[in-house]
Amino acid sequence: MPPPFDLESFLPYRLNRAAELISLSFAREYKQRYQMTRPEWRTLAALGSAGRMTATEVGAHSNMHKTKVSRTVAALAGRRWLKRRENESDRRVEHLELTAAGLRAYGEIADLARTYQASLEAALGSGAIERIEAGLAEVERALLEKRRP
Repeated sequence: MPPPFDLESFLPYRLNRAAELISLSFAREYKQRYQMTRPEWRTLAALGSAGRMTATEVGAHSNMHKTKVSRTVAALAGRRWLKRRENESDRRVEHLELTAAGLRAYGEIADLARTYQASLEAALGSGAIERIEAGLAEVERALLEKRRP
């Protein structure tokens, strides 16, 4: 029989669980106000932060599959929060940007995000967010360096 495995000490499991808890908790905030899905929020946030992007860039930025990005782009375009522009040199590629209405929604949801972050900071105590961010940056850096040829 294999030795017991301490799942609570397995970093990928703990990070995934914490990310899911935080994501679902914050999703309640914007879903209640805007009836948005998590992929819609992630796409809106990516475009609001970066400006113009392609669907491929949105997928890479938010770690979403291209099918999910495509459905999400269609939903945001249907709300008139996003506009698509064909790439003149490659018609298979579309550039995505938020419309004025999309920018307004992004601004309001960014305010919700700031309030949510402040409530997390209050719950976790002074300096906790900074320590978590530093640890995450270290994990990302190590894993990205490991992937390099």
